[in-house]
Amino acid sequence: MSKRFARATFAALVSSTALIAAPAFAQDAPAAEEAPPPELVVTAQKRSESLQNVPISIQALGTKKLEDLNISNFSNYAQQLPSVSFQGSGTPGVNVIYMRGVASGGDGNHSGSLPSVGVYLDEQPVTTIGGNLDVHIYDVARIESLSGPQGTLYGASSEAGTIRIITNKPNLSRAEGGMDLEINSVTGGGFGGKAEFYGNAPLNSNMALRVSGFYQRDAGFIDNVPGQRCFLTTGCFNNAAYVEKDYNETETIGGRAALGIELDDNWTVTPSVLFQSTNSNGMYAFDPRVGDLQVQHSFDENRTDRFTQAALTIEGKIGSWDVTYAGAYLDRKTASSADYTDYAEAYDALYAASGGIAGYLYVWDQFGNPIDPRQRVLGSDHFKKFSQELRVASPSDKRFRVVGGLFYQYQSNDIHQDYQVTGLGPLVSVNGLPGTLWLTQQHRIDRDYAAFGEASFDLTDKVTFTAGVRAFRFDNSLIGFFGFGRNPGNWYSDGPFNAAGSSRTGVAGCFTTTGSRLRPVAGTPGTVLAPPAVAGSPCTNLGVWSGGEVVPVQAKGDGLTWRANLTFKPTSRLMVYGTASKGYRPGGINRRADVAPYEPDYLYNFEFGWKATLAPGLRFNGAVYQQNWKKFQFSFLGANSFTEIHNGPDARIRGVDVDLNYSGGPLSISLAAAYTDAIMTKNLCAVDDPTFACTAPGNSISSPAGTRLPVTPRFKMSGTMRYAVPMGPDTKLYGQINGSYQGSASSEVRAGPAATIGMLPSFGTLNLAFGADLSKLNIEVFVSNLLDERGQTSRFLQCGQCGQRPYVVAIQPRTIGLRMGYDF
Repeated sequence: MSKRFARATFAALVSSTALIAAPAFAQDAPAAEEAPPPELVVTAQKRSESLQNVPISIQALGTKKLEDLNISNFSNYAQQLPSVSFQGSGTPGVNVIYMRGVASGGDGNHSGSLPSVGVYLDEQPVTTIGGNLDVHIYDVARIESLSGPQGTLYGASSEAGTIRIITNKPNLSRAEGGMDLEINSVTGGGFGGKAEFYGNAPLNSNMALRVSGFYQRDAGFIDNVPGQRCFLTTGCFNNAAYVEKDYNETETIGGRAALGIELDDNWTVTPSVLFQSTNSNGMYAFDPRVGDLQVQHSFDENRTDRFTQAALTIEGKIGSWDVTYAGAYLDRKTASSADYTDYAEAYDALYAASGGIAGYLYVWDQFGNPIDPRQRVLGSDHFKKFSQELRVASPSDKRFRVVGGLFYQYQSNDIHQDYQVTGLGPLVSVNGLPGTLWLTQQHRIDRDYAAFGEASFDLTDKVTFTAGVRAFRFDNSLIGFFGFGRNPGNWYSDGPFNAAGSSRTGVAGCFTTTGSRLRPVAGTPGTVLAPPAVAGSPCTNLGVWSGGEVVPVQAKGDGLTWRANLTFKPTSRLMVYGTASKGYRPGGINRRADVAPYEPDYLYNFEFGWKATLAPGLRFNGAVYQQNWKKFQFSFLGANSFTEIHNGPDARIRGVDVDLNYSGGPLSISLAAAYTDAIMTKNLCAVDDPTFACTAPGNSISSPAGTRLPVTPRFKMSGTMRYAVPMGPDTKLYGQINGSYQGSASSEVRAGPAATIGMLPSFGTLNLAFGADLSKLNIEVFVSNLLDERGQTSRFLQCGQCGQRPYVVAIQPRTIGLRMGYDF
């Protein structure tokens, strides 16, 4: 039903647009020359330009659209951007973003690949490893979605595209402010709401302060229901202490302040600070094996995500050239607790012939008695990012124009993952941490350096050629510990070695004071482990012995990305362009010594696009493209559910992006759609094979050539129709319908695991709003997900062997709410 409804909605919106557009085309010649209404101004090319003059496939959601659609977070605006897809566990702040089908699935591990999509807050990058920074959307001027490689002006993590969140700036010309309130109820769930405010005040003739604050509570709708998990030998254990209805609640609170300082007519300084804290409780996915929107979990589940960003932007002129400095420091701390019982359940079944976990492994207490094997994971990340960019731009009204600059970025992450089994004996635990089955304690650093430049030359008054290049260097390192413990008896030779009986992973691979790994010298009298390089770990097994100490494993590289564009603008209302560009993502390190480092991957983009103002108020933009993705990076859970990152085969992505907007009188309509055909052009092998034949002994084809890349649907669209009726000089009533649809997609690049996890089915949603603008007061009643569709945005397993319980991340059920806003 959802597919038929979505298509019907799409057809209705298209038909309405056609009816509106037809009279516009029938106008006589003089009317056709009337100037179009003011266009949205964007800064995608590091200059302020009309959207219709930017030869890039870009979709922009302006302030009014963001307010009309009640957009407050990433999942809200991603649904309105057809070229954007994402994957995650449903918990806010852990999504991995993809664009235009450049997705291999399985990304997001804190030790894994850098993102392929860059995210910027104003001029500063806020792209993070292991999940997006889910900035609350309020008092925002626009969101720009730039499709395709942006590596010339935006760098390494913009291989497939860039998302830019542009905030409203301090305004010297007037004092203003406003507040917005909302209360809502989720079908089958709880109550939520939000309170937001902003204010702008000139402090004197040269300074203005702008502040905003927000609190949002997202109601829960997933129930942790009573149940039990049963294990061979040790019996059954229930979750009675953790049963709770609507337990996936989220609270977000924060604020932003910016000070605008005009030093003189040419120079401005804008320091700003953003703080946000998100507390998420419960799990944001459900287990179909248990029931709709239900799970049976056995431990407290929660996540806190707190970040602060301090930024400084300086803009001015030296002569006729524009100069911009953008610097920022981001500090993000997360802490989480999650149930991991699926792992014990899966391995109990895997070892059933030996009596399950109790018969095959050594999950014992201090006296050697089998214990309840259920696990939980306590995790934390401390992510820091320091970035600086200095650029100059020549006058934009000249025939020859250039933009160039320097960029530096330093990112670090302190990674902690503690897999705990209550009552686990000290001799089978990680050394010094009784109850810890597995520990990850690592320090990661990613450095990026770049010099970039782009030049445009008007060959004629209608034809412009642009070329740019970015020279980059990356230097990434990783050091620390991961794995099981090692029984210290008889100089680390007593058994069992640990709860898993592993003789290779964990302390067994740590360096001793002689520089040797422990495994070959275990049992030798006098063997002593070298001090840990990362505090909180028993020793160091991820690193290189050098000069009497352990130093980080490193991955370094350099290269060039480029972009060339030819633009033809025959009239003021039509522009066509062709673009060829290259994007990249740095390589990196696999933690396991027997898995080779992964290499950079590169994306080559060839695109033809157009920007057309068909009539006053009617805009039609689009692009047709092909992208060739070379040796794409992909991640998966390998042996012992340990994340591995490899380079796969090449992929070919073809697609079309279109964006149609009409605004005239009381009616406005917007439609956006993307078609993406993304396939592998060679086999994906179970074991790395440079020939991709997968025929060597022990090898096989994981996915044959022609397999679709995961996550991204073939077709995705969104559309909005809004009609406002004036009821007086300061009053109007309005109604709005917003619909979206996305096709089916796989969750995994490997055919076998993809079949186990299951397909993401197609779905459509419909949202309604009715309201009144009464001078400075706005009142609105809205319904989101009117038909209560159970749209699936992600599917995942908790471990590599956990195929018995695939989880489903669903969109929020039908939500009915009331909004009120007042502008001072």
